[in-house]
Amino acid sequence: MRKSMTASLLVLSTAAMAQPNAAAINSGASALQPKLVEWRRHLHQHPELGNREVQTAAYVAAHLKALGIEVREKVGVTGVVGILRGGKPGPVVALRADMDALPVKERVDLPFKSTVTAEYLGQTVPVMHACGHDTHVSMLMGTAQLLASMKKDVPGTVVFIFQPAEEGPPGNEEGGAPLMIKEGALDNPKVDAIFGLHINSQTPIGQIKYKPEGTMASSDWFTIKVKGKQTHGSQPWSGVDPIMVSAAIIDGLQTIVSREMELTKAPVVISVGKINSGVRSNIIPEEATMEGTLRTLDPNMQKQLHERMKKLVTTIAEAHGATAEVSIDTKTLVTYNNPELTAMMVPSLVKAAGEGNVKLTEWTTGAEDFSYFSDKVPGIFFFLGGMPAGKNPKEAAPHHTPDFYIDDSMLDVGVKAFANLVFDYAALKAPATKKK
Repeated sequence: MRKSMTASLLVLSTAAMAQPNAAAINSGASALQPKLVEWRRHLHQHPELGNREVQTAAYVAAHLKALGIEVREKVGVTGVVGILRGGKPGPVVALRADMDALPVKERVDLPFKSTVTAEYLGQTVPVMHACGHDTHVSMLMGTAQLLASMKKDVPGTVVFIFQPAEEGPPGNEEGGAPLMIKEGALDNPKVDAIFGLHINSQTPIGQIKYKPEGTMASSDWFTIKVKGKQTHGSQPWSGVDPIMVSAAIIDGLQTIVSREMELTKAPVVISVGKINSGVRSNIIPEEATMEGTLRTLDPNMQKQLHERMKKLVTTIAEAHGATAEVSIDTKTLVTYNNPELTAMMVPSLVKAAGEGNVKLTEWTTGAEDFSYFSDKVPGIFFFLGGMPAGKNPKEAAPHHTPDFYIDDSMLDVGVKAFANLVFDYAALKAPATKKK
């Protein structure tokens, strides 16, 4: 990677005269910091669930239109796509931010704390930006404003993708990145590369972390239905206990991880998060249903895991005189950072965050549907720190929790990263630089 990064820096130096320098880009981003905070706190106070981001989408669309950017609305239900055609020739680069909040009740006492409730799967639930998507929208709005102000110098075309339902659409609805792709978010103009970021509550503020190749896990949701034979609880020998069979299956699933997966290659997780069976303590029921998630960081291991799981579950059930059905629903792919592109663009991240603030990280078993975008075109997904300075990462509340908190005083680093990536990618792809 060092050779690739050195070559990238040389090419960037050669092309520097053809574009605004990093100092000009970064100072423009820093000047937007007060607006970034204003936008983020408005969005935080008015969160919306997946596929219901109506007001958020209107807020974004109005901002883009005011900048003179072409806008396509209702892409993937509530998604917004902005298109900025620069004043110079160059590639088409997409930048993505997700917009949806979560059914979580906020516990942090903030002046802009969410008190919103909404309907989710037939229930009234509290709503909170408990994963930082409000910061993502704010940073992409700021990037759009910065690049629009530099339009005559922008090489090629920039596509701003504001995506709904990253956390998954409700019920059986379509949504998220797959639906935006299906409805043309990466087409007309055809995108050459895509970049995305995620704020992180346990990474020091202002730091950027990245990893080449697999960086976030695929996410599969599974359902296992076990059918036994109902009987009186005092006479278990007269029936087939699906709860006992389910316990054997749960135990057996972990042997796939511990004894069959090549864990030195990539981690694998199988978690059963829900089990439902029975109505009364003295009746052995006829059926039991389990639901859970699978996480893998290698596509071949994902396929292998699916095959072994189906075989093992049905065999264990049969051995106990029961039957079992397994269904697996893939929610996200492995979030894969193109290694060549990553090596090329690391210097751009350094420009944004500064020397010593860009670090390699380990993979995570969290999942992201940005993976569908980077499966279609080369992409990079990186992490931006939002943990207050001096705080112990072990004491910082994780994402998806009521105490989740982001320090928004350095959101401009995200804008700097996006803007430098746009200009530097174009410089590296320019025909004149390819010959050198």
